[in-house]
Amino acid sequence: MLPIDGLTIRRSARLLQALDQMNRAAKGVLLVVDEDGRFERTVTDGDLRRLLLAGQPLESTIASLPRIESVTVARGASTAAIAQAMDSRKIDQVPVLDERGAPIGLWHRRELPTPILLSTPHLSEFEQDYVADAFRTNWIAPLGPNVDAFEREVADKVGSKHAAALSSGTAAIHLGLRVLGVGQGDVVFCSSLTFAASANPIVYQNATPVFIDSEPESWNMSPVALRKAFREAERIGKLPRAVIVVCLYGQSADMDALQSICDEYGVPILEDSAESLGATYKGRQSGTFGKISVYSFNGNKIITTSGGGMLLSDDASLVEQARFLSTQARDPAPHYQHSVIGFNYRMSNILAGVGRGQLRVLDERVESRRAIFDRYREVLGDLPGLRFMPEPSWSRSTRWLTACTIDPKVIGMTRERLVERMSAERIEVRAVWKPMHLQPVFGECRYVTHGAGDGGSVSDRLFENGLCLPSGSNMTPIQQERVIETLRGLLTENASRRVTARLAG
Repeated sequence: MLPIDGLTIRRSARLLQALDQMNRAAKGVLLVVDEDGRFERTVTDGDLRRLLLAGQPLESTIASLPRIESVTVARGASTAAIAQAMDSRKIDQVPVLDERGAPIGLWHRRELPTPILLSTPHLSEFEQDYVADAFRTNWIAPLGPNVDAFEREVADKVGSKHAAALSSGTAAIHLGLRVLGVGQGDVVFCSSLTFAASANPIVYQNATPVFIDSEPESWNMSPVALRKAFREAERIGKLPRAVIVVCLYGQSADMDALQSICDEYGVPILEDSAESLGATYKGRQSGTFGKISVYSFNGNKIITTSGGGMLLSDDASLVEQARFLSTQARDPAPHYQHSVIGFNYRMSNILAGVGRGQLRVLDERVESRRAIFDRYREVLGDLPGLRFMPEPSWSRSTRWLTACTIDPKVIGMTRERLVERMSAERIEVRAVWKPMHLQPVFGECRYVTHGAGDGGSVSDRLFENGLCLPSGSNMTPIQQERVIETLRGLLTENASRRVTARLAG
């Protein structure tokens, strides 16, 4: 906020004085106040020019300026409210008034802190070379050399034998279920604490999802809950056709424990590693454990193609089936012939070029996000009521997003209120995923908890109190300090108020 020294003026001031004062202040605006110092209106250089063009002499006063209702904000207004006030009238300055209505400062648009978003794309120096090559060779249609190379390079990077580049991670999950034989009337077990894209493809295949709770150690699928779900399925004689294990927020699930249970029942795993490219489980790359595995290259992911995904498997026949289905299932015939229903799910050669450039900096992006997480934990870890997402000994997470939980009883603020307060300072903070079993669209689906009884759901507790902090690898140290200072200020301020209230009571 700018000080108002040299910006206030009264209606009795001469036009020449107003021009001189505006020139010296160099803010493009003056604030007209009455005899008691209360704000009346803003005056811009355009207002003064119009007085001159109307024939007003320089020695006359500015009293002839009409009375208008200028946009103002009250003392303590959030930066989001200030930005909204400017946007509503397409103006660049807003006066700040005290309780009496007197101006105490001026916000200029250029002085407002820029929004800090959760996770934005972070391009490197390499993408343009691959994209330019696609234009130079006229490979701008779907498929092409970049697609072929991107598939090989991703597979080699993570240690998988085969890969198919697709239009999204969702498309990859859908085709994965399809080639695993999931169809009408089948059941698919799926992690509950995830984004809807993990579960929606189950319904695309006219199958029924059963949602599995998380474990507190990793926030990923609970082996305890999975075992319970299989025993119940065995009892009723309806085993699942597949199990979708989600690796949440850049961290692998406990794949050995989950794989052991699935192998016991002969059910394949589809490993949804959309958020965990670059993470490892016991030294092995996340996304290489499932019969089929999936990565996402959405715009907010650790590397991006703006939109895209990858299906991987060590089984060549499954990947070939997925490729076939992804290009409208066109039969190898001299004319357009289709024996099965296919999909338009292939990645374009241009976007694959972006992905090739991004893949070259994957390790750097992982280290950047881990450093951001470590800084948050180092500076905020001492705050009562704040706990960061754990990292088990067998996991090395990418920390795609820095996730944590708050204890509302300790900090005296709900998760929703904290998100709202951070948003008011133009800092994007989001709740963790709302579990699928709590989504209206899946309200009738079965859910198996980690613990016993109504309080046995780990996913419910994580959703109720969990939030994600800005974590983009292109965050500057100054931006992260702003997040830290704002969050610490809100949590300590609220906690202090609660202590004072208890002492007073």
